[in-house]
Amino acid sequence: MAIEILDPDNPYRYLQVRGKIVDITEVGADDVIDKLAKKYLDADKYPFRQPGEVRVTYKIRSRRA
Repeated sequence: MAIEILDPDNPYRYLQVRGKIVDITEVGADDVIDKLAKKYLDADKYPFRQPGEVRVTYKIRSRRA
């Protein structure tokens, strides 16, 4: 698994995390998206939920610290 986040102001600056997925779960995933909605949208609940949608949380063990 790899995740890369680019700095929109500097194309030479980025954050990359590589590692192995060690856990996949649906338990608590709705709480995680609600917390992110509160932080970034100032909404108590994630406002873009769709019927039948299933949220999943992945935990990644990075290769290096």
